[in-house]
This record gives sequence, C-alpha cells and structure tokens, in this order.
Amino acid sequence: MRGLWRDLTDLVLPTECGGCGAPRTALCPECRAALSGAEPGRVRPVAEPPGLPPTHAAARYADAVRALLLAHKERGALGLCAPLGTALAAAVRSGLREAARDGGRLPGRGAPVLLVPVPSARTAVRARGHDPARRIALAAAGELRRTGTPARVLTALGQRRTVADQAGLDARQRSANLAGALTVVPGAERLLRGGPVVLVDDLMTTGASLTEAARAVTRAAARTEVLPGWAVYEAESREGRGERTTGSQDGEALRTGAGPEMRGTGATGTVVCAAVVAAAPDSLGTNRN
Repeated sequence: MRGLWRDLTDLVLPTECGGCGAPRTALCPECRAALSGAEPGRVRPVAEPPGLPPTHAAARYADAVRALLLAHKERGALGLCAPLGTALAAAVRSGLREAARDGGRLPGRGAPVLLVPVPSARTAVRARGHDPARRIALAAAGELRRTGTPARVLTALGQRRTVADQAGLDARQRSANLAGALTVVPGAERLLRGGPVVLVDDLMTTGASLTEAARAVTRAAARTEVLPGWAVYEAESREGRGERTTGSQDGEALRTGAGPEMRGTGATGTVVCAAVVAAAPDSLGTNRN
C-alpha cells in the first residue's frame, strides 16, 4: 500500500531530480548521463573475496549516481526504477558478452536469463515499503526482453538467519557477517535449472553480498545436479511481468535443461557472474574510465 501511495504521489506532486535536485524532472539529462552514459564493465573490489563472481557495473557509486540509488532505496523515489533498471540491464549484457568471449554461448530461445536479486532483510523491506534490488531487477528484465534477450526475475534467495547492519563494517567484517546467511528457498532449486542465472544487486562495495549469494546458488546447483556449465550471473516486487517466484505453478514454463551451456572461470570452480547498477569507485579497474 505504501508503494502504491508513492507511485500516485510521484504522478500528482511536483518532482525533482533524484541525483541533483533539479526541478520538474525525476532524472535530469546530466544525471542520466552519469548513470548510463559510460560503457559498463568489469569491476573488482580492492580486497576481492574468494568466490566473488566476475561482476559488471554500469556506473561508479559516487555523486549523482549515489544520490539516485539512495533516493530510490531509502526515500521511495519509484520514478527512478526504470532508468536504474536500464542501467542494470546494460551491466547484465556486459557480463553476458564477457561470458561469451570466454567460450560460453548466449541464452538461446526458450532459455531465459534468470535475474536472481540479492535479498534484503525483511525488516529493511518493511521499513522502506519496497525491496529496491528486486524492483530494479524487474525493470532490467523488461529492458532485456525489449532489446532481444529473454529474461525473467527469480526470487530464489532468502536469509536463513539475521545479519547485522552492514553500515560501518569493513570488508572482512562484512564477509564474516554474511557467511552462511543466504540460502535458496524451498521450491527454487528446480526453477534455477531453467536458464543461466544472473545475480543482481543495486550496489557492490566489498563484494561480500554477491559472494555469499553465489555460494548459496552454487550449493543448490550441486544438490540438484544442475548442468555444471551453467553460468551464474549477478541486481523487486512480486507484481509485474517477467518474475518467477518459488511455489508458482507457471514455473514449469522454465524448461529444465532447455538452455545453452555457459562456460567461464568462476573462482570456486562454478561458472559465476554478477551485475550491479553501481560499484564503489575503488573497484573500477583498468576496464573503466
């Protein structure tokens, strides 16, 4: 209900740019360029955690982009969902291209890319009134389909235990805080066999969340004897087209083993990739300007 009220408010009341505060627009041209004007590319934290999937980002987490993500996440600026989804879709395509160059094949007809969001804590979702990563993932899936890449959102991951607030924790503390915290929820293991999985989030700082998400998906894949060549990639609400949730009968539409094999060089022996809207500036290596 809170999310619906925000949607209506965005339509009725005057708005301002979520990045710089410019009046009468949710996203001004300058801030849009900061979000999506650069070529997405591979990013790596300074202290890269073992098992982190190859991760691609659309922008650096600074200035206008930081303001945009915070406006969407913490202040419910839902009008930013579409441009954030477009940026995430570009990062997903960047990851798919790299996987193809490494010897994989892009998803074939009938084998959609499965965008699996890193889950937020239930308390955070209740406090915000929405789940930012899943909402952006849905927008990204729509953008991918619109541009010719079959894609769906699969809410496969959940928290198996409470974790501390990550704010103020360093890389080592974040990894310890999240170790073993995520699991594939009941019913999702079968659905994960429907295509290559892209782990998605809005932001990567230390890489701890993506590393833990990759561990959980890889473990589930091993239990269900998923084809060992599936790539697992990285980026919100259950309403909307293109999402697959656990326990849904229409999950049968994700045909087991119907997709192509994807190959790459995941650090744990499982092929893993990830995509985010933005990454910490110090994670932008030589691949980025």
